[in-house]
Amino acid sequence: MSFDTPADNKAFKEQFDFPFALLCDTDRTVGAAYEAKQPADHDFADYPKRVSYLIDPDGIIRRAYAVSDPAGHATEVLADLRDLQGG
Repeated sequence: MSFDTPADNKAFKEQFDFPFALLCDTDRTVGAAYEAKQPADHDFADYPKRVSYLIDPDGIIRRAYAVSDPAGHATEVLADLRDLQGG
């Protein structure tokens, strides 16, 4: 999810050939609810924080991540998912 417009997200999706839709939060309500919104006086207030959540099938957040290493993040999430599944 980003604060970008649908047109901007469409162009980004096409540029990187993502096989999934990108969500737009132009009014930042979801960003605020998930604590991804920067403080108004932050240098990058126009951009959401890099956060992600591991949410179970019942809609319960099992893990929250402040993403500092985007390249390694998927490995971390998959390891946590295996742990939660008992594997």
